[in-house]
Amino acid sequence: MTPEYVVTIGRQAIETTLMCSAPMLIAALGIGLIISIFQAATQINEQTMTFIPKIIGVFVTLLIFAPWILQKATGFLISIFNQLPTITP
Repeated sequence: MTPEYVVTIGRQAIETTLMCSAPMLIAALGIGLIISIFQAATQINEQTMTFIPKIIGVFVTLLIFAPWILQKATGFLISIFNQLPTITP
């Protein structure tokens, strides 16, 4: 196993993690931005007002993107398992 091979697997793992978490992070960012604009416009500075919409938004986004996330994660794991016989110590 060469250092380049380890770096490649690490890079693929990080890319897969970012791709799988991106929809929920983008949804939380968008909802937070909308709520921040609403709070600035109405001058309501209630910190707890942001949590429930973000939680609901992230949950709905997870429900929508769950099949895609599962496909990406299993694809990565299958590729890792398929490469195991070719790895030499």
